[in-house]
Amino acid sequence: MTELGLPEEILACLFDLDGVVTKTAVVHAAAWKETFDAFLRERDGESFQPFDAVADYDEYVDGRPRADGVRTFLASRGIDLPDGRPDDPPDAATVHGVGNRKNELLLEKIRTGGVEAYDSTLRYIEAARARGLRTAIVSSSANCRDVLRAVGAEDLFEVRIDGLVAAERRLPGKPRPDTFLAAARDLGVPPGRAAVFEDALAGMEAGRAGDFGYVVGIDRTGQAQALYAHGADVVVGDLAELGGKE
Repeated sequence: MTELGLPEEILACLFDLDGVVTKTAVVHAAAWKETFDAFLRERDGESFQPFDAVADYDEYVDGRPRADGVRTFLASRGIDLPDGRPDDPPDAATVHGVGNRKNELLLEKIRTGGVEAYDSTLRYIEAARARGLRTAIVSSSANCRDVLRAVGAEDLFEVRIDGLVAAERRLPGKPRPDTFLAAARDLGVPPGRAAVFEDALAGMEAGRAGDFGYVVGIDRTGQAQALYAHGADVVVGDLAELGGKE
């Protein structure tokens, strides 16, 4: 293993955004909860079963493209909505309408609360680049570039595969490996020589499905066993545990 805690053959590092680079996973979870609880309350009345911002978030929406998260969670409750259109208004009773409501709430929370990065992750990325490793950001978020700019981290990544790029290239999202594979391809590195850094169960599955050389699970919420079960080669609470300190 190298000083970065990675196998010697690794040439590139592919990082998820929310919960790995930035402290936005909790903001996403709060926006999903507010969105789904309002939808379920209107549908089922005050006896509705609330969205669990830990268990439901981890299982059904974390790491997935927004519309997939809506479909997957609602399916778990036996609810089937029409897809609608990507530009549906946020009060539309469609998959895209619910997703757009969540995005409105997310952006409002980011504007009012700001965005923070995990300093240890930024140091790790800088150390990886100093040692000649290639770097990419791989996120299902359509707001990826704005968030990176907000924390001054856009220049740390040679390649960005986010929700906008995935839509342009028609790449299915996590847990499918296609977005990570696209990042490795854009960097000119075979998947077997790239490491995936993720905090989401869907991201672990994507790393395993893509036959990547190393899958690092970052446990921010006490789900280490689940991260291993879904495909992690190693799980750490913070990237400082892997190394890369100057």
